[in-house]
Amino acid sequence: MRVVTTAQSPGDLVDLDVQPTPLALLLLGREADPRSERGVECPGDLPSPSDPDLVERARAAKEKLGDKVFVLGHHYQRDEVIQFADVTGDSFKLAKDAAAKPEAEYIVFCGVHFMAESADILTTDDQKVVLPDLAAGCSMADMATAEQVAECWDVLTEAGIAEQVVPVSYMNSSADIKAFTGKHGGTICTSSNAKRALEWAFEQGEKILFLPDQHLGRNTAVRDMGLTLEDCVLYNPHKPNGGLTVEQLRDAKMILWRGHCSVHGRFSLESVEDVRARIPGVNVLVHPECKHEVVAAADHVGSTEHIIQTLEAAPAGSKWAIGTELNLVRRLANRFAAEDKEIVFLDKTVCFCSTMNRIDLPHLVWALESLAEGKLVNQIEVDRETEQFAKLALERMLALP
Repeated sequence: MRVVTTAQSPGDLVDLDVQPTPLALLLLGREADPRSERGVECPGDLPSPSDPDLVERARAAKEKLGDKVFVLGHHYQRDEVIQFADVTGDSFKLAKDAAAKPEAEYIVFCGVHFMAESADILTTDDQKVVLPDLAAGCSMADMATAEQVAECWDVLTEAGIAEQVVPVSYMNSSADIKAFTGKHGGTICTSSNAKRALEWAFEQGEKILFLPDQHLGRNTAVRDMGLTLEDCVLYNPHKPNGGLTVEQLRDAKMILWRGHCSVHGRFSLESVEDVRARIPGVNVLVHPECKHEVVAAADHVGSTEHIIQTLEAAPAGSKWAIGTELNLVRRLANRFAAEDKEIVFLDKTVCFCSTMNRIDLPHLVWALESLAEGKLVNQIEVDRETEQFAKLALERMLALP
């Protein structure tokens, strides 16, 4: 259960499950790509930068708040938002950064909902985590609900294998799923420590239920740990028994949830082949949330932080095609242009993460100005029981060697 506290006027605090931000602030898409997953639009470019007056308003509100506010900016945020971030990083790094600033009364998380939940879990009770737009969700995290996962566990129990199964959940999951993981003896992983998490889990049991990103689970098991594709089965929560037989469940080592990142899932083997034909000598560097055939065809694979570090260490004059969210790719291309590093987006079709991009400058200004006026808006709170078990799963990850 997630509770959102929002203020409509000074002193007017209401506890609701969902409270939309003002309609005028919502980012409107221009057109849809029929190949994209639900909740993702690919207009080809973002709207023009916001009114320059908003930049000054954001600076003024942030200056007025001073040390009371700490702004976190995920790598996939647009430049006009990221310029106001006190720190940038991937989801878990930012949650840890927030926990390391106990003096900040407000944590403004420029990211998506599951990230703000993780920040609330890891910060103190006195700190308030704010998500500038409550519509900034994550289609991958939404692909695994608490009810679906509980039903899956019933299926595993009926198959007589639940006691052998250790759940491992990707950081990109809701607090409810993290809590389920903690309650059933599992751990959380990030894209950078997934191998260590799977190794730990196989020491605890014979099988792993990997939630909610099938591609990270499959790529880690097959590419990094030497398992085969036959060792992996795909559990579809929309089919009876996940679309699997009892024999398939009993034979599998990796039970992968049918979820994926709608942005990384767009990259294809054709994309890799095309960029190699267009740019001789190009290095293909992709995120492990990409499909298995894309990862297998790439030269380098790694987390967002690994992508950045690889480009930092790359020699001048090298050429790179990057398979990850476009805001980051553009930022890296601009950053390393002076070093004569050619950096291009892997796919011909430009696709931003539409939910991540809901955190635009108007939303950020609204949140900061509201806080500066003493109005707490869009607070993300995780209930005590969920927090207890989700934190347990996160602590198991932190304890990994």
